[in-house]
Amino acid sequence: MKNDAYIIAAKRTAVIPKGGAFKTLNIHELAAPVIRALLKEANVPSTSINEIILSNAVGGGGNPARPTALAAGLPEHIGGFTIDRQCTGGLDAIWLAAQMVMSGSHNIIIAGGSESASCRPIRMRINHNTGEKIAYDRPIFTGLKDRDPDMIDSVAEIAVSSGISKEAQEAWAINSHKKASNTNFKSEIVNINNQNKDTFTRKLNKKICERAPILKGNISSATTAVDSDAAAFCIVVSEKVAKNFPNAIRIVHGVSSAGVPDTPAFATINSINRILETTKITIESLKVIEIMEAYSAQAIIAKNEFKFNEQLINRGGGALARGHPIGASGAILAVRLFHELQKTDGNGLATIAAAGGLGSALILSTVSP
Repeated sequence: MKNDAYIIAAKRTAVIPKGGAFKTLNIHELAAPVIRALLKEANVPSTSINEIILSNAVGGGGNPARPTALAAGLPEHIGGFTIDRQCTGGLDAIWLAAQMVMSGSHNIIIAGGSESASCRPIRMRINHNTGEKIAYDRPIFTGLKDRDPDMIDSVAEIAVSSGISKEAQEAWAINSHKKASNTNFKSEIVNINNQNKDTFTRKLNKKICERAPILKGNISSATTAVDSDAAAFCIVVSEKVAKNFPNAIRIVHGVSSAGVPDTPAFATINSINRILETTKITIESLKVIEIMEAYSAQAIIAKNEFKFNEQLINRGGGALARGHPIGASGAILAVRLFHELQKTDGNGLATIAAAGGLGSALILSTVSP
């Protein structure tokens, strides 16, 4: 018999740009308060937790899920494990937790992501011929010569080839900030260091956008999400446990996929196609859509491809209005989707792309199977 998985609670920190109020907090110090708040709100004893799955992309390694579990007060036998799929990791962690629950091996898992851009270590390579230490900013994502672009290079190229103008990208960014400014996030944000709101959200306008530096092609700093610090987690449970929680949201399906490595900006297209085909859920039945806004153009590409109703997309604003804590961004999408579905019955979609041509998607639903 199929065992469905559900989310019974979802919370996050505020998203704070790198160098801000969270600049001294390490990965586990961002994550642990969120987990404690989740357990308290859901009235779930820490002793009932079977596992914790944490996404992190730019930390120093060492399985930060373990210190997070200990700092959150989980039992010492919870070892936790950490995944790294860059931007998609936070969403992948939740889908991985769901699959473990669906298998019947686990009943209650905490899953999400935590990222500290501020505490990101400097990465070095050593030239073994000269002994010179060479700093580098990013790892190898594909290992294929001339087919491993930075995401911004891919997005900039596709924006031009797809006819997505600078003005259209700016309008998207302005609207993202406007929606975020008009949304109350009190139910989802855990107050840490007296930070209970996303500090980057502002009254963005055309004049500010016009002054924003061009980063690549027709992409500017105003239409690019800033590096940030944040954590976000969900409690994923079995159907048996979920019956005690009237606000539980069912996890319908998830997809962790990959496409052409040198066009990662298109990766969400592949993941959305796959999840809609697998679930047979129609675009018309989607009531809430969370699309990662690493760049305005990325979100516009997905919106145009599927002719999504723009009013359903990122109803509380997106990453352009918050920031991009890489390993946590996918989990923030899931948190936002969970809370939006508390207000709207139906199906909801979250999707995100990552360097290397990776794409992930998750569908949640208030509709009984």
